[in-house]
Amino acid sequence: MKKHNVVIFDVDGTILNTAEGIISSAVYSIKYMGYNIPCPQILNSFIGPPIQDSFKKIFDIEENKLIEMTNVFREHYKDVDLLKAEKYYGVDELFTELCANNYSVGFATYKRQDYAEKLIRYFGFFKYTDVICGSDFAGKLKKHDIIENAINQLRINKRSQVVMIGDTIHDAIGAEQANIDFIGVTYGFGYKKGDINPSKRKNLIALVDSPMEIIDLLAL
Repeated sequence: MKKHNVVIFDVDGTILNTAEGIISSAVYSIKYMGYNIPCPQILNSFIGPPIQDSFKKIFDIEENKLIEMTNVFREHYKDVDLLKAEKYYGVDELFTELCANNYSVGFATYKRQDYAEKLIRYFGFFKYTDVICGSDFAGKLKKHDIIENAINQLRINKRSQVVMIGDTIHDAIGAEQANIDFIGVTYGFGYKKGDINPSKRKNLIALVDSPMEIIDLLAL
């Protein structure tokens, strides 16, 4: 009998490469506010976390300007850049196998709820999906809160049956706080080989270099 029968996915850097759209809207917002454009490494760090957290971390900015900058980003991203993304190779095959083997599938993402739903539908994942949980409009939910929302909506009784798949430390910590297993992917924006010390991540099953490895790992 397979150990897991529920898989919860992150979105950015896990099923979709959303770098182009996020960076484009970040640059637009930074220029709009009159700040200098950071180096590519810093811009890449905007992918994944709530955008207001990234802006606050990088720029010395007052709260009212932070709110304005965040709103500029959100409107431009929603209207112009949201669908500037592409699936990672092998993701379609992964979801096909999950469906064929009767897995429940959910999404837990820092993407705002309406953004997440639009992306999942646009890229054809909705037919495989049991629940989509994104961030609130104020961006106050932590990854743990979003994962908990997904678990609750899926009506999971045994958390040992659930595995979270994501590409960043936010995903790993959120999964650990929710007391579920975690698979880290190294093809996204966060983790690379050697980034995780297994002894410090008690819920870590493995790091994988491609969606196809997830198929093998879950014995689909």
